[in-house]
Amino acid sequence: QVQLVESGGGLVQTGGSLRLSCTASGHDFSRLFMGWFRQAPGKEREFVAAISRSGGWTHHADSVKGRFIISRDNAKNTVILQLNTLKTEDTAVYYCAAKEASSVTTEVYNAGWYEYWGQGTQVTASS
Repeated sequence: QVQLVESGGGLVQTGGSLRLSCTASGHDFSRLFMGWFRQAPGKEREFVAAISRSGGWTHHADSVKGRFIISRDNAKNTVILQLNTLKTEDTAVYYCAAKEASSVTTEVYNAGWYEYWGQGTQVTASS
């Protein structure tokens, strides 16, 4: 059973930065495709970013492209989401997700495709 634990959320002024981490246990991390999603109050969970097993492929939602960066360190069983130039509309609970998968598909943007989820970490950007 995969366990995912997020950390790094908090309150930051608009324009500021945060670094979210997600550490996995209970599985060979290098076999996991990883994603980040977020959910704001009253809204559906939405795709933020995803990264392949090796880290050679990444994709970011248009709403965060150029501001957020996803990366991973397989030696540390960790995936990182660097949040820069935060806006008030970035305020949400951010979730780490994982699925054992060997190739990229269009399903990586779909929350229902992922098998494992963390508990979430709150990010609040305020002016």
